[in-house]
Order: sequence, then C-alpha cells, then structure tokens
Amino acid sequence: MTNNLNQNNMKTFRIFILCVLCALTAQAQKQYQLASPDGKLKTTITTGKQLTYDITLDGQQVLEASPLAMTLDNGEVWGEDDKPSKASRKSVNEKVPSPFYRATELLNHYNELTLQFKGFNVIFRAYNDGIAYRFVNKGKKPFNVVNELVDYHFPADGTASVPYVKQRQGQNRWANSFENYYANEPLSKLEKEKLIFLPLVVSMDNNVKVCITEVDLENYPGLYITGQGNTQLTGEFALYPKRTEQGGHNNLQMIVKETENFIAKVDKPRNFPWRVAIVTNDDKKLASTDLGYVLAEPSRLEDISWIKPGKIAWDWWNAWNLDGVDFKTGVNNDTYKAYIDFASKNGIEYVILDEGWAVNKKADLMQVVPEINLEELVAYANGKNVGLVLWAGYHAFNRDMENVCRHYAQMGIKGFKVDFMDRDDQEMTAFNYRAAQTAAKYKLILDLHGTHKPAGLNRTYPNVLNFEGVNGLEQMKWETLRTAQVEYDVMIPFIRQVSGPMDYTQGAMRNAAKGNYYPCYYEPMSQGTRCRQLALYMILESPFNMLCDTPSNYEREQECTDFISAIPTVWEESIVLDGKMGEYIVTARRNGDTWYIGGITNWTSRDLEIDLSFLGDKAYTGKLFKDGVNAHRIGRDYKSEAIKAKKGDKVKIHLAPGGGFALVLK
Repeated sequence: MTNNLNQNNMKTFRIFILCVLCALTAQAQKQYQLASPDGKLKTTITTGKQLTYDITLDGQQVLEASPLAMTLDNGEVWGEDDKPSKASRKSVNEKVPSPFYRATELLNHYNELTLQFKGFNVIFRAYNDGIAYRFVNKGKKPFNVVNELVDYHFPADGTASVPYVKQRQGQNRWANSFENYYANEPLSKLEKEKLIFLPLVVSMDNNVKVCITEVDLENYPGLYITGQGNTQLTGEFALYPKRTEQGGHNNLQMIVKETENFIAKVDKPRNFPWRVAIVTNDDKKLASTDLGYVLAEPSRLEDISWIKPGKIAWDWWNAWNLDGVDFKTGVNNDTYKAYIDFASKNGIEYVILDEGWAVNKKADLMQVVPEINLEELVAYANGKNVGLVLWAGYHAFNRDMENVCRHYAQMGIKGFKVDFMDRDDQEMTAFNYRAAQTAAKYKLILDLHGTHKPAGLNRTYPNVLNFEGVNGLEQMKWETLRTAQVEYDVMIPFIRQVSGPMDYTQGAMRNAAKGNYYPCYYEPMSQGTRCRQLALYMILESPFNMLCDTPSNYEREQECTDFISAIPTVWEESIVLDGKMGEYIVTARRNGDTWYIGGITNWTSRDLEIDLSFLGDKAYTGKLFKDGVNAHRIGRDYKSEAIKAKKGDKVKIHLAPGGGFALVLK
C-alpha cells in the first residue's frame, strides 16, 4: 500500500514538474501574429531561445520557422534568449511619390509589428505581396557586426531560379560583377560551394513563388545565399576590407587583399537593410511588385526638377562604328559630333562617352586623351539640345570624387556612368550612397554600372537613374552560341527587375533567329527578333535607357528608330497584362494619354490575345510592330501596321520563336 502511494506521489510530482517546465517555456517563448492588409499572407514571430518567423499564404505553409539573429563583437547576439520589453503595431495605407519610375505614385499599404529589445528593435511588415523584417540599432556605442543570421527554411524541395556568382581567379569569393544567367534547380541540388546573389526566386506547389531580396542597402554588405543540400537557404556576407590594392580592369578597381573578421562597422543608431520575401501565386503580381521601392528610404533631395531622364546614344557596344563617313571612327571629336547629330535629329536626350575618353590606366579623370576636346563637344552638344554623359572607372571617380564632379559640372557635363565597382561589401555600398550625394550636390545624374541591384537607392537619391546588376545585351559581343539570352529575358522581369531599374542596353538592329547567332565584337547582334528589341523598351524599366546600336544602323532602319525615339523612359502607370516566368510577358505602360504595350516570348512561338480593357473611354489609333512571317528564320523580319482600338477590344498577335511585339495607342 505504501509503495503504491509513493509511486502515485512520484507520478504526481513528475506531472507537476512537467507542467512547470511547460509553463516556463511558454513564458519564455512568446508568439506574435501579423497579417497582410487583405489577410491572405501571414507570419508568426516567435521570441525566446531563438527569434524566428514563418510565412503562410492562404493557409499554405510557404516558409517554416526561420531564425534571424545578429552577432556583435562585444559578445551580444541579438535574437537569442531575448525577451521583448514592448510590442507595438501600426497600419499604414498611403501613396508615395515615385518619380522616374513605373508610375507617378505607388501604394504603400502594410501592417507593422515592432518588437523592442534591450539595445535593438526588430520591425516586421506584412504587405499583400510580401513579408519584410529589419534590425534597428538603438545604442550609441560603436560596435562591429561579426555576422547576421539569415535563414530560409522551406517546407518542401521547390525549384530555385538563382544567379550564381562567377568566381574570379585571384580574388575573394565575393568579388563579382553581379551578372549571370539563371540556373533552375531543386533547392536540395543547389551547388553548396557557390554563392548566389540576389534577387532569387523559389517556386513551390500551387504556383507559389517566393522572391528573396533586400532593400535599403546603405552602408552595409549585400546578402548572398548558399544552398545547404536540403530545403534550407542560408545567408552570407562579404567581410569588411582590411587591405585593398589598385588593380583589376585597366587599374580602375580596388581589389580586396585582406579582410577583417567582421562584416560591418556601426558607430551610431541606425536601421539595417530590410530582408524581403515577396510571396505570390500569380506571376503577374511578382513582376508588378513595388516592395523594392516603397521599403526604401524616401528621397533626400528637396529639389529634383533638374533631373532629366531620357535615352542615350551609346558608343561602346557598337564599337564607335559609323559607315559612309569621311573620317576614321573611334574615340575622337568627329565621331562624337556624328553621334550628337544623330541624337539631335531623333530627339534623343543624351550621348555618352564611354571608356576611352580619359587616358588609359591612369585612373585620373582629369587626363583627357588628345583626340578629344571636351569643351568643344559640350558646346556642340548644347547647340543641338543634347546632353553629354561621361564614363568613369570606380577608382578614378572615387579617389577624386568632389573635384571631378565640380569640374565637369561646371564644364556642362550632365552626369556619369560609373563602372567596375564589382563588390558589395560595406565599403562599396557606402560608396554608392556617397557618389549619389556628391553627384546631386553638383546636379549630376548617375548610372551605377558594374554594381549590384538597386536595393532602394533610386528612391533615396532619384538622381541615380539606372543600375546594372544584370546580364545585359553587352554580353552578346562575346557569348557563345549556347548563350541563354532569350530565356534570360523572360526571367528578369520576374526576378532582377523586382529590385528596380536596370541598364540592360537594348535596341539592336542586327537580330539573329534561333541558330543564326554568333559572337561578333565589332558588329554585335542580338538573339531573337527585331520586334523583341522594340518590346524590351516597354518590358524593362530603365529611366536612363541606351540605344545600343550604331547611328548608321538606326538610319537604315528609320521606322524602328522613330518608334524607339518616341518611347518615354518614365511612366504614369504600368500594368503587367500577362506572363509566366521563364516563358513570356506582356506589359502596358502609360505616359499621358498614350499607351505603350510590349510582349516577348522564349524560344517557343506563341499566340497571344491582348485584352485592352484597361484603356480609357475613347477611340485609339496607333501602330503595331509584329514579327514577320519569316522571322523564325530572319530575325530582322517584321511587319508594321496601323491599328484602331477601343476599351475592351482583344488583339491577337503571333510571336515567332524568340519574338515579340510592340504596340503604341494614342
């Protein structure tokens, strides 16, 4: 009897202890729910031993509980064994101005949860198309960030569309130009030894897609992703440079030779970048998301009236070619005067002097080659109502930024295309903002070529009109026949363009049907049809947009040139009408009362029906450019025809393999 009582007492005691432990665990761990304004997208945030969040869409698990943390060099680990002292919520529904972008203004509609901890906050936002979070430092004491834990735990083995870093011989693993085609592989089969740069997309059941990116990347290293051989993705960051040496392309780069054992220096209270997961089961919504813009810091420029977007006659891709002239073309005043004449005649706002106008391998933008008289060219261009833009290598621009900007602004130069940064460690992302600020001081526009994705900089400094971070048409000068440019073109509107505008440099007049392409450095060509090149001016976002081909080719193709010249580079309204990532896309954009509509396909021919229900209540007339009947064999074959249309009409268009169409309605 006594033994039975003892056993019962012990059992009761164990149950009591378990209850206490469960209560303590529950007390230590706390959960917070946050839902999008439409209630379809939800995240559960758990605090305690580990700070985690998950994501569901319409009840489907999209992301399992994934940890986030930040490790400091003082031994603190934000997000581990942390209990928030306060949780606050707010909802925002506003319109934000978006000059020089896809619309006059954008909707910024979200629910927000802020968790306050000792020394730091974590902010979560739920939009209808994504979940974002960021760390915020509240302390005034300086410290270094040793690492930031960024993990994505997917519930199943989805398909990842990822751009791998192309490893550079003799440089660290983070040195790259942020250019590559997309590999489409199961999460579990991603190459673990290779870094992936952002954005990337993971495709899951029920057509759910998760696009991973970051926004507000100021003075902090960019995020890379690595596969883990399972359904998990893990973040990695470039270490802070300890020692750099001049070198690289024409001695215009600073190559990192040694690194510190931390990723970032912090010397004051600050916000860290937003970690963004865009989530949708509609490909059109993925291509339409505005999170890359609305999450960024608002403009720091009070006056933007002087910023003039537009198109640029570009010299480098076509190797300064002109035919039928009586002078030797190249980097000289005669060539650039011909480009200026072409731009003026066709209403093109700018001419760029790409690499070659400054003395080679000197990294000194004050040393101009003797073949160029810049003052004479500026005066000539001004008389033709054309602005001049100068190419600048990173080191040459960075080492003398203030003087260079002041000098050339006084001369009448309108801006710079800065190239070959090829890094996104903290030192380099800080450079991008400093360059933007300095250029704005002297009313100069910037095209940050040779850099990473925009990540919101174009909102904060609207004078930065364009960015590369894209495997653009320049690759067609040297890529092999196996290159996947046509397939790439129907991926980037759903992936890279999510982050903002891109300097893709379309407009080729030599167009190769499938099987006809070959690399040609001095007379390059595009893959796909002529109409594809026209359509890219509507599909791709680029407030500072190149015409890549030679004026001589454009003059032989005046109908196409007239069409390109009339296309705006900024828009009052944009609509993705149809599309499927990796297959095709159709986009409509409005400027004033005029609509511009473009569509492209992969190497599969396609019949599309364009629903014009978005038109205003008036009769429209316009012009349609479509692939010619022989465009599958002769890429330049196209047909143009006048068209009448009204709201609700449906236009049927056939696209050749690698083809496209372009339609303007007034």
